[in-house]
Amino acid sequence: MNERLQRLSEAGQSVWIDYLSRDSIRGGELEGMIESGVVGVTSNPTIFQKAIADSELYDEQLRELAEEESDPKELFLGLASQDIREACDLMMPVFERTNRLDGFVSLEVSPDIAYDTAATYEEAKRLHAMVDRPNLMVKIPATEPGLAAIEDMIAGGNSINVTLIFSLSRYRAVANAYVRGLQRLVAGGGDPSGVASVASFFVSRVDSEGDKRLDEIGGHDDLKGRLAIANAKLAYAAFEEIFSGDDWEFLESKGATKQRPLWASTSTKNPDYKDTIYVDNLVGPDTVNTMPSSTLDAFMDHGEVDPNALKQGLEEARKLVGELREAGVDYESVVEVLEQEGVQKFADSFDELLEVIGNKSRQVKGQSAGQPVS
Repeated sequence: MNERLQRLSEAGQSVWIDYLSRDSIRGGELEGMIESGVVGVTSNPTIFQKAIADSELYDEQLRELAEEESDPKELFLGLASQDIREACDLMMPVFERTNRLDGFVSLEVSPDIAYDTAATYEEAKRLHAMVDRPNLMVKIPATEPGLAAIEDMIAGGNSINVTLIFSLSRYRAVANAYVRGLQRLVAGGGDPSGVASVASFFVSRVDSEGDKRLDEIGGHDDLKGRLAIANAKLAYAAFEEIFSGDDWEFLESKGATKQRPLWASTSTKNPDYKDTIYVDNLVGPDTVNTMPSSTLDAFMDHGEVDPNALKQGLEEARKLVGELREAGVDYESVVEVLEQEGVQKFADSFDELLEVIGNKSRQVKGQSAGQPVS
């Protein structure tokens, strides 16, 4: 096990990876990362778009699927569910060893339904049934319409990764939806011990947007590169508040587990910032950090582990929001724009993904029929 990942684990933080492909699953890369200390996997439309476009390992299955199905979305779900099942199976020993704390693999609902509560709920149920693995987490975007779908899925005993969280108010709404879902599950005689959830709080994009606005205003260089970490620290303080007290202890006594904050978008976008800034400064108990390969490699090489990082500088974090507002950067506007852009970026990637699959399916069908493919 990598020494730095071991130290993160000892501090109470789980390391997941933010990429997945059939090549990494079948070529041994994922297995090697598990041996290094990686204990979970997340995916999204952008990740699958790159994986399917750049690999021939999907062609045979795609050819078989295309014999009976022409809808690119259905073809995608067939390909993706196979990858997710295989990744779940590789992660199953971790799932069992950690007593269902880790070992999860995430698959996202279609981003084009992010603002449709009923469609999100139905697709989330369908994905759980399609993959049929206890260590699957279905990802649901934390849009306002998504909150009801999240609560309903939790009340039904399903594990959920809530994604695209940027604001503190939305984070609180997500955590409360999780708690309400558990309360409904317990009230109906269900067992909450089989339900897990993470709240994926996006980090680096907050600095990208905040710094861009500061650049437009001019000056205030001392405020740059600070909002993302401050935002996450304030979210962690809210987490500790929400998941404590009599109401939570009652649910915990029934077997419920906390919805852990997951730090997503932890690659460094600004080359002037340290490449592990969004890992080193966000270490704390009951958390997850999901990293792309470049960030994981950098952290395993030279990352720093302070077990109390998330609890330090909390007062400064609170003051920063006011300082930014005085400088002309409105926090609420920043996070609102980021949510809208986040959903749109995933929707755009999903459209590109479906186009890739449509083109590939026609190509492999033409090859199997011995026809030239333009």
